[in-house]
Amino acid sequence: MDGINRALLVGASRGLGLGLARELIGRGWDVVATSRGASPGLKALEAEAGGRLHVAALELTDPVARQALGNKLEGQVFDLVFLIAGIGGPTGPAVHEASAEAAAQMFVTNAAAPVQVAEAFAGQVAPDGVVAFMSSGLGSIALAGGGGNDLYRASKAALNMMAQCFAARHPGLAVRCIAPGWVRTDMGGPGAPLDVQTSMHGVADALEASRGHAGAAFLNWKGETLPW
Repeated sequence: MDGINRALLVGASRGLGLGLARELIGRGWDVVATSRGASPGLKALEAEAGGRLHVAALELTDPVARQALGNKLEGQVFDLVFLIAGIGGPTGPAVHEASAEAAAQMFVTNAAAPVQVAEAFAGQVAPDGVVAFMSSGLGSIALAGGGGNDLYRASKAALNMMAQCFAARHPGLAVRCIAPGWVRTDMGGPGAPLDVQTSMHGVADALEASRGHAGAAFLNWKGETLPW
């Protein structure tokens, strides 16, 4: 991504987040990557990155932890702020089979908390920068098809709506909901058709193309527009 020099990746301890950190560092970026706890993958990448990876602790849903991260990064400007962390996956209970606690956790973690973190850093995004949220093709109401995995789908649809609301509050920012495809990660499973490197390379290209284009859009990993 020529021109984007500094990124904040929230939720980069493994999987897609770690893959994107590796992709961006390979393009010469300076990356701040957050993790809930110890991450062997980030530790190994940090050793390879030549000082271009900075690891910070964050529990996404903890307001105290969010404030601590904000204090640590105060005054720093980012060309990309990407909220990646989430829970769930391509299988899960129907809504009538889930407890109220599980439903609440899904919506707080996948929809509300990412936007709360984005709000905390909105003032630190470069004028032509991008705020991105890791969504899913399963969050498209238009593409719902036969349904299934109710809570995960609904939480990503809610994230998409909250991202649009966020964009309305920050009309100068490019806001992107990104569907990375079905990727071979712990969440996606071994049968997924995409590898992390391919998906994150495409995502990085899509974000580069979004620079300076304010407003909200829902894109897949190829940079193609998806229906909300």
